[in-house]
Amino acid sequence: MTAQLTGKIALVTGGGTNIGRTTTLTLAREGATVVVAGRSAQSLAETVEAIEAEGGKGDSIVVDVTQQDEVERMVVTTVKRHGGLHIAFNNAGTIGKLGPLAELTKEDWSQVFDVNTTGLWLSMKYEIEHMRHNGGGVIINSASNIGSHARRPGMAAYAASKAAVSVLSRTAAREYIADGIRINTISAGGTDTPMSYRTGENTADRDARVRSAVPLGRVATTQEIANAVLWLTSDQSSFVVGHDLVIDGGATA
Repeated sequence: MTAQLTGKIALVTGGGTNIGRTTTLTLAREGATVVVAGRSAQSLAETVEAIEAEGGKGDSIVVDVTQQDEVERMVVTTVKRHGGLHIAFNNAGTIGKLGPLAELTKEDWSQVFDVNTTGLWLSMKYEIEHMRHNGGGVIINSASNIGSHARRPGMAAYAASKAAVSVLSRTAAREYIADGIRINTISAGGTDTPMSYRTGENTADRDARVRSAVPLGRVATTQEIANAVLWLTSDQSSFVVGHDLVIDGGATA
């Protein structure tokens, strides 16, 4: 550990797998106590076990970010157990049902927005409520390069929900920087997770498709995304406020 985040309490939603899990491990390696939150108790426990196996400090809270009382409890419990909250990475999200806009049901639409946008807003609401009365903090939100930066047929609900995250985050950044809360967004492109595969693809198929679509010629590793989150949490990015950091190998350049 380099101790860059020693003494800091970090909360990561969607921390049980993929980008969330890699980010929790990255923050813990820098000395933070990391609380991972999500719907699967088993995946959260596995993340905490991985943190502790490396000598870090981890904790978990089962939460559904679409439920306001559960989100409030998540933040209150984090503060009660660990004495504060300094960093939040709001990473919980879903791709939802894919298909042409007119073929989506209201339930399809609502399910994506409930998680990606309303769930993130609820998380920020209670994180900000604590931070503004306790010396400030840092919040990083997960948007996507599909949204404000690019659109793709069949992903209307997802793109709209993630574009909303970008605008919501930048608005909140201006509202709360005077309270010492620094808010930014990451917009990752294709990353080496199950979401990077199309139906029926194997890894060779995916990689061939990506080589022709992404200037860098590959998907990102989850560590590359976690490194960007780490930078935004650190003092090295202390003058970065309201930024949407695109990490997509040049796909939307």
